[in-house]
Amino acid sequence: MSKGLGSADLVSELPSALDASTEAPTVSLRNVSVVYDETTVLGPLDWDIAPHERWIVLGPNGSGKTSLVKVLSLYRFPTTGTVEVLGERWGAVDVREHRRRIGLASSSLRDQFRRNITALDIVMTARYAALETWWHTYSDDDRDSAKSCLRRVGAEQLSERTFGTLSSGEQQRVQLARTLMGRPELLLLDEPTAGLDLAGREQLVASLESLANDPATPATVLVTHHTDEIPPSFTHVLLLRHGVPLACGPLSEVLTAESLSECFAHRLRLEQRDGRWLSWAVNNDTELAEQVRSGSS
Repeated sequence: MSKGLGSADLVSELPSALDASTEAPTVSLRNVSVVYDETTVLGPLDWDIAPHERWIVLGPNGSGKTSLVKVLSLYRFPTTGTVEVLGERWGAVDVREHRRRIGLASSSLRDQFRRNITALDIVMTARYAALETWWHTYSDDDRDSAKSCLRRVGAEQLSERTFGTLSSGEQQRVQLARTLMGRPELLLLDEPTAGLDLAGREQLVASLESLANDPATPATVLVTHHTDEIPPSFTHVLLLRHGVPLACGPLSEVLTAESLSECFAHRLRLEQRDGRWLSWAVNNDTELAEQVRSGSS
């Protein structure tokens, strides 16, 4: 296995995501870190997300991806640094109100929904960043908006189904619809395809691609550890390993076989086909065969 780039080398050789922009960033993190029991699980991290950018956060298990989502969604205050989301600094804003401007989908959130609540009601609860409809009053306009959100992800037919009767893929699509309720200004999607079979995953990726191409969709962050789950129209990537940012910037420039191998500490090949990213491990037999073919040509 050939020697990969060190993290410092990789960051210096690949483009930065902090290019100048005329738009105020949707998210601005400076020197952010998260520490649990004296162990740093994320950071230090500087990161800007501009409006309408579609970001992938890519890294192996334990790389700090979920901790990052908790910070972005204002559920985990950072140990160090400053967090500005949608123009407001955490610590100087009522996060209970501010979370209404953020669309969030995650497995931990999915597990909190009652099995007998309808899909339509689950989507409506995002209006107040709640988990139940009985805490607030909803209007006919709210119900119409929830139906429209389900329609945008191809799940309108599920509106009256209870959550517990839905397949994993259907539940994830309902969660995706929920992130759109109330015209959010930031979407955070934490491994939305986890646990899905091949068909369910591809249906969800197609829904994500449709949203990415919609100018009305706000800045979006999709967390994954599989390159083949990256929708074609996503624009940027942040690579994390052991909580440390290895590189970030435009997807087409930053995501390479070399950077991916460094991120996962495993020698990988990477290929883009029909807009999708495919990756697989390199083994010695494959490399030897290619060397033989190359030498004989």
